[in-house]
Amino acid sequence: MSPVQLPSTIAARVEHELVVKKSRFIATVVPVAGVGEADAEIAAVRRQRWDARHHCVALVVGRHADQQRSSDDGEPSGTAGVPMLEVLRHRGLTDLVAIVTRYFGGVLLGAGGLVRAYSSAVSGALDEARLVRRAVLTEVTLDVPHGDAGRVDNWLREWASGHGGVLDDPVWTDLARFSLLVPPEGLGPLAADLAAFSAGSLVAVAGAERVVDVPAP
Repeated sequence: MSPVQLPSTIAARVEHELVVKKSRFIATVVPVAGVGEADAEIAAVRRQRWDARHHCVALVVGRHADQQRSSDDGEPSGTAGVPMLEVLRHRGLTDLVAIVTRYFGGVLLGAGGLVRAYSSAVSGALDEARLVRRAVLTEVTLDVPHGDAGRVDNWLREWASGHGGVLDDPVWTDLARFSLLVPPEGLGPLAADLAAFSAGSLVAVAGAERVVDVPAP
């Protein structure tokens, strides 16, 4: 089974300024959990830079980037919000909002110049951002006697690092319970490798799928 590919996001807020023929284009790109958070970020930028002529917006949210919106905020139709949104789409991103604030410099840029300026401002901000990749992983659990926990912990960490897995901290009760997040294609190899490692004494139980953030390469 092939891994499910999800859009990525960014780790933290970034800003980038571009000057074109005396006009300042300040891009603010912020990770958000939904439309409500995006609207709050837009409002905050408007308050912070209240004296600017335009605050153009593009946002993409949702697990599969299924909610998208853009605004030209007074610029000629199609010259700001849509080009900004195309940058986000092209980079395969979600759960973020991009706001480009323009301070007019007195020189008209024309439609083509505006498209280039707004898209370049967003691209410049994203070039400075740290990407966070998302993946659908299956949670598996493994109960281990306390006396074997250290050895099993080391083995699971090594296995996870080589197979795109993520190991949570163990939960200690009468046994040590390990939770490992595994790509769907890794479930078979994990079962085989664990059986070989433990001589068949340990079995991992597969559970629900979870969307998790993993470091981008």
